[in-house]
Amino acid sequence: MDTIKKTQLFNASCVALVVTALAFATRGSFVEAWATEFSLTHTEVGWIIGTAFWGFTLAMIFGGPLVDIIGIGRIISIAFFCHVVGIVLTIIATGFWSLFISTLLIGIANGSVEAACNPLITSMYTDQKTRRLNRFHAWFPTGIVIGGLAVFLFNKFGLIDWRYAMGIMLIPTFAYGYMFLNKEFPQTERVVSGFSYKDMLKACVSPLFLFMAFCMILTAGTELGTNQWIAALLANVSSNPILLLVWISGIMALARQFGGTLIHNLKSTVVLLTSSVLAFAGCILMGYTSGAMVFASAGIFALGVAFFWPSMLGFVSENIPQSGALGLAIMGGIGFLGGAIAQPVLGAIFDAQTIAAVPAGQTVEMLKAAAAGTQEAMTWASAQLAGGAHTLRFVAFVPAVLILFFTFLHIWKRKHV
Repeated sequence: MDTIKKTQLFNASCVALVVTALAFATRGSFVEAWATEFSLTHTEVGWIIGTAFWGFTLAMIFGGPLVDIIGIGRIISIAFFCHVVGIVLTIIATGFWSLFISTLLIGIANGSVEAACNPLITSMYTDQKTRRLNRFHAWFPTGIVIGGLAVFLFNKFGLIDWRYAMGIMLIPTFAYGYMFLNKEFPQTERVVSGFSYKDMLKACVSPLFLFMAFCMILTAGTELGTNQWIAALLANVSSNPILLLVWISGIMALARQFGGTLIHNLKSTVVLLTSSVLAFAGCILMGYTSGAMVFASAGIFALGVAFFWPSMLGFVSENIPQSGALGLAIMGGIGFLGGAIAQPVLGAIFDAQTIAAVPAGQTVEMLKAAAAGTQEAMTWASAQLAGGAHTLRFVAFVPAVLILFFTFLHIWKRKHV
């Protein structure tokens, strides 16, 4: 470990995570642009952006076991290649299938980053896993802030073509590729600790691991599903709804960056339970408030989901260390599986709730085709606003279930300590 440059590897990992976040943030702002330019329904756009989550899941499931075999560096090389190709193909996309394939490649790249960097960090910082994972994952919402502000500025200065936002992603992509170049990587913690491959596989089918994996689907669905659609769901609350995503992500970034010490000193079950309560309250409030209060409600939601992802990974790494890189990969992969499932579901709910809000005697096609400033256009905006609010109330069901699950986990953990 003496020849391992931990700080440089950690910094490079953070830049790589920024790229995954930029992809997430920009896709969230492309929902309406893609729907309009390529004549797609929200459900079809949901399948496209959900593909990134499927690609992520595949990369995590297959890349996790390979980390110990082919090495962390090769997995990062796969991430770099898929990021570059996926970004370029998205820029030159012509419709549903080209967007589908390019988004899939970006998802594989994002999953490869997580598959490599999570075990890299837990292997380098074995005595402060949760704290370091929180600081690492702080760069995901930080990247969303960067991407969201870039989209906002592009819109403000008239550069409304979403391809400009995609092009920006190439800058940090080449940066992390250079930062990782010719670096020496450590062995994973599982290998150093002497746990066998059989031990790792056995740990990944233990009751506690399977329970946490199921919870990961729900926590990730709450965070990633809602954040990916927030700009579309609340498009008529603000003239710049992307700023809502920036606001949420900024709070998450600060919480993860500076809340690591607090989290390190608290029981992880308490953190997860509290997060579920705040996420539930935030979803409900966003579904019933308007104006400036939406930002206050979104802030509560942000504090709720901020510690979900890193705390889930930290819990598994600390309580089931035998699961190793595969365990972290499965948790991350299944988390994005939750996000993938959420995308078309949220899109379909949004479509259904919007249609339900259309006044009798009028049709969606008629209202969508209305000229700006007309009564029909205002009616359509009102229907979309109602549809978004009702969709968020549906989302609140997921953290409500998590409150029950994490209460059970906390009680169980206290009895078995």
